[in-house]
Amino acid sequence: RFIVLGRAAGLNGRKLVEDIVRCVSRHDIAGARKLSRLSDAPAAQVAAAMLLVKDADLPRLQAAADDAATLALSPLSRRVPHLNVLANVATLLGLLGTISGLITAFSAVGAADPAQRSAFMAAGISTALNATAFGLITAIFAMIAHSVLANKANKILEEIDEFGVKLIDLLSARRYRATGQKTD
Repeated sequence: RFIVLGRAAGLNGRKLVEDIVRCVSRHDIAGARKLSRLSDAPAAQVAAAMLLVKDADLPRLQAAADDAATLALSPLSRRVPHLNVLANVATLLGLLGTISGLITAFSAVGAADPAQRSAFMAAGISTALNATAFGLITAIFAMIAHSVLANKANKILEEIDEFGVKLIDLLSARRYRATGQKTD
């Protein structure tokens, strides 16, 4: 997920957006379409879908942008929620190890001879604390990774939404100037 989201964020979407907006502002729709096909960036996929809409009225443009954004963002957020599940499972496994270690420690106290009780007790408590530490460390890293990846995906989504609004405004204004009719 780090690689996929890093690649999507690093495709220089901001420059692409500026170039496509510049083309549409100059009424060069063919140039904007060509630019959008040259990139794998999610913003380019949204632009390509919007630029293919005939009779670019506001509802059609918005629907095209929403559909393309859904398709473009689906691979970016895939399996990210699994990190939350991993964090919860790691915490619960750590707790299970803690309980298991404490059961071992307390059962050793009752069954062992007095000379070995402290050794068995220490071994059981050590197992309990090691399980707790391992579970918490795993959970912490999984939660951090989830947060980073979810924030990256949200940032890409926000950029796509911002770009979609700009492009819809430009294409709607272009249609208004061409037909003289106000768009909804």
